[in-house]
Amino acid sequence: MDDPIADLLLKIAVQDRTAFRQIYSDAASKLMGVLLRILGNRAEAEDALQEVFTRVWLRAARFDAAKGRGMTWLIALARNHAIDRIRARRDQSAEEGEMEAVADTTPRAETRLIASGEVRRINACFETLEPERATALRGAYIAGHSYQDLAAQFDVPLNTMRTWLRRSLQKLKECMEQ
Repeated sequence: MDDPIADLLLKIAVQDRTAFRQIYSDAASKLMGVLLRILGNRAEAEDALQEVFTRVWLRAARFDAAKGRGMTWLIALARNHAIDRIRARRDQSAEEGEMEAVADTTPRAETRLIASGEVRRINACFETLEPERATALRGAYIAGHSYQDLAAQFDVPLNTMRTWLRRSLQKLKECMEQ
C-alpha cells in the first residue's frame, strides 16, 4: 500500500529532519483544519499545531504502519491533543470561576484579510474539482465523515472513495500552490 506519510513517519522515527520538514509541508494545513474545527479559535489552533508537530517528532517511533495509515495517525494525534486542550480549558475555568472580563479574541484586521483571501483561494480551488469529489472531500476533511460513510453516500466502493479523496487532495494542493 502506498502511504507517503507513513514512509515519512518511519524516517522521522530515526530523527530525519528532511522528512520532518516534508511531513509538515504535506500535513500542516489538514491538521490545522482539524484543530481549528475542534478548538474554534485560530490562535489556539496554531499553538496546538506546533505542539502536535512536536509530538510527531517525539512519538514517530510509536507509529505502526501495520495498524493504519500515516495521515490517520496524524489526525488522531491532532484530534486527541485538541480534546485535551478543551478539557484543560474546562478544568481551568471551573477552578477560576466566572471571569468578569474576557480578553478580546477577535482576529486583527490583518489576520481577517489574510484569512478571507485564503478562503477565497480554497473555494476557487474547490470549484476546479468535480462536484461529487468536492462534496466528498468536504465530507471527509471538514465534516469528519468516514471513508466508509462517504462510499455508501456516493454508492461507490471503498477503494474508489479513497482514490477520489487522494486525487482530489492532490488537485487541491496543486491549485493552492499556484
